[in-house]
Formats: sequence, C-alpha cells, structure tokens
Amino acid sequence: MTTAAASRRRGKSAEEDPVRGRILEAAFEAFMKSGYAAASTLEIASRAHVSKRELYALVGNKQQMLIACIAERSRRLKVPAELPVPRDRETLEQVLSAFGTQLLREISDPVVIAVFRLAIAEVAQAPEVARALDSFGREASRAALRKLMAQAGDHGLLEGRPAELAEQFAALLWRDLLVGLLLGVTGRPGPREIAARARDATAAFLRLHS
Repeated sequence: MTTAAASRRRGKSAEEDPVRGRILEAAFEAFMKSGYAAASTLEIASRAHVSKRELYALVGNKQQMLIACIAERSRRLKVPAELPVPRDRETLEQVLSAFGTQLLREISDPVVIAVFRLAIAEVAQAPEVARALDSFGREASRAALRKLMAQAGDHGLLEGRPAELAEQFAALLWRDLLVGLLLGVTGRPGPREIAARARDATAAFLRLHS
C-alpha cells in the first residue's frame, strides 16, 4: 500500500473502511481489557486478524489508534445540527431542553462511559488519553453549548459570559449523575428520566436568569 493510499484510508471513518473499523474495534477491546500502556500492537493485530504492517498502514501507532478510537466514539457527542437559533424565551427553553436530552443520552451510553473510565485509569501513565478525549469529545459539546449561550445573549435573552453560562447549565444538567455512572453505582437513566432531567435543568437555569 502506498503512503498516499494509506493516508486516504486513515482519514475514513470505520463505516467507510470495514478493515480499519475492525482494527479500531480490536484496539478499543484491547485497551479496555489490558489498559492502554499494557496493550500491544501484536495483540491488537491478532484480534483484528490483520498483519502488524497493515495495522500501521491503516491506523498508525498505538497512540494514533487510541486517538482514532476516541474520535470515532466522540462522534456520538455531537449536538443536533438542526437546533434553531434562540430568538425568544420559549425557543431558548426548547433548545436547551433538546440539547440537554441529547447530551445526557449520548454520554450516558455504556461505550462512552467506558472511554471516560479508560482515560481516568490511564491518566498517570498515558495522559494523552485524557487529552484526546477532551479535545475530540468534550470540547465539541462545550463549544456548541457556548455558541448557544452566545446566541441567546445576542438576542437579549441572557446576560453573562457564554462560557460561564454553559458551565452553569451543564452543572445543573449532570449534578452527580456522571460520577455515579463512572463508579458504576448508578444505572443508565431511561429516555423518560433523561428528558425529565433535561427539562428540570432548563427550568432551573432559566429561573436563575429570569
């Protein structure tokens, strides 16, 4: 495989390139089983039924595999693109509730929680895990929420710095749920509970900024 061809395939998603997808799935399983530092490229290649040469050509070294695994799963954290711009109080309430519901649903997914646990477990030995998760995953949702708050501010619906408003809403949304999920002492909330939590967080947030 030429360097140019390998680069093109590395840029594809798991759905677009099944072999690359199989490698990433094997890498994720190995990282979860053995830990990032202990997992070997030989173990990953064996799980994926590919040669180490093909593994390096399609994905790269172990760090690149990890980042690709996180990037694939971080697609789940993207917020709905069709949310309207909040131009009045009613629309702002609807948008915040929809945003919160999406965020809770995707982050509480067991696969996403597993990625968070991996980052926490490896923070001392492999801090790049946490950095990749923060960059590819968490920042996307934070940036979208900051943008939403800025739009609401532009239309005179909120006062304050968008970043601080976003942090406040996220705190009301999650409370201690994420910690419970990470510790395994809280079950994943169902659709009704998620929707109710998003509505409650939205109502509390808007009461603070009435």
